[in-house]
Amino acid sequence: MSYYQSFIFLATLFLLQLIATTCHAQLRVDYYRNTCPNVESIVRSAVEKKFQHTFVTAPSTLRLFFHDCFVRGCDASVILASRNGTTEKDNPINLSLAGDGFDTVIKAKAAVDSVSGCQNKVSCADILAMAARDVVALTGGPSYAVELGRLDGRISTKASVRNRLPHPEFKLTKLIQMFATNGLNLVDLVALSGAHTIGFSHCSQFSKRIYNFRSKNRIDPTLNVDYAKQIQKECPKDVDPRMVIDIDSVTNAAFDNQYYKNLQQGKGLLSSDQSLFTDRRTRNIVNLFASNSTAFEKSFVIAITKLGRVGIKTAKQGEIRHDCSKVN
Repeated sequence: MSYYQSFIFLATLFLLQLIATTCHAQLRVDYYRNTCPNVESIVRSAVEKKFQHTFVTAPSTLRLFFHDCFVRGCDASVILASRNGTTEKDNPINLSLAGDGFDTVIKAKAAVDSVSGCQNKVSCADILAMAARDVVALTGGPSYAVELGRLDGRISTKASVRNRLPHPEFKLTKLIQMFATNGLNLVDLVALSGAHTIGFSHCSQFSKRIYNFRSKNRIDPTLNVDYAKQIQKECPKDVDPRMVIDIDSVTNAAFDNQYYKNLQQGKGLLSSDQSLFTDRRTRNIVNLFASNSTAFEKSFVIAITKLGRVGIKTAKQGEIRHDCSKVN
């Protein structure tokens, strides 16, 4: 793609995204101005403390936000727990969510509620949205204004997760349909996938690509051969399937555009990742983000802001939980 083509593509992309961001629900950046004016700094401080303790805080919190919004909307329903294992977090696809993401929200909630005047004034859903933004910034990504005013949902069921979250083996058409259901377009899909730059995956999620792709002892031809051999060493056949490795093998601790450069080289760990480059519908977007980190960051901010508007609960549908893990 020439410089002129890139410029036209980028300009068109931002124009379409700008139009898409003109509609919101009842959210606004200064929502807590009169009830808990320092909420942003309180949450940020708690997230930083957790992040300094373990880097896993970053990818696990960001993934938790995505999994929450895609199921019942951004209402912290994914954090609700039950004694009989019937909530969203108990669904098999959510069992891989690292505990550090949940712990980050719980600790930030405790920090907010410890401040005079803020107790039970800030929703867990908003705290999760702010924490997701903060971990992106802490790993070198963009900081952005988070729209606030979400209420916490009262319903969380294992069954509601079914067919609502992307699977590592999904083809692009399926991913497009799934994102469109949540008001997210093709650019949003590619931009949000960039969060994998600080992500990790269990060996069981891609083992077929490196050992038994459509036949025994065959490697997925879309994989870079040297890269495939590298991940075979990290995930041998007899390894515990719960073992995890970094999705971005180059700059795994930095929120940058290396993820897209990896896709160009056939180093997308998951099939769903690599499909973004092998499919012509998204290849130009991958190429743009790989060559222009500013384009990626701006598109990511727009996309995650749109994601944060999904399924917002009204006063009758939600509440501000006193304990993020259970309804009031």
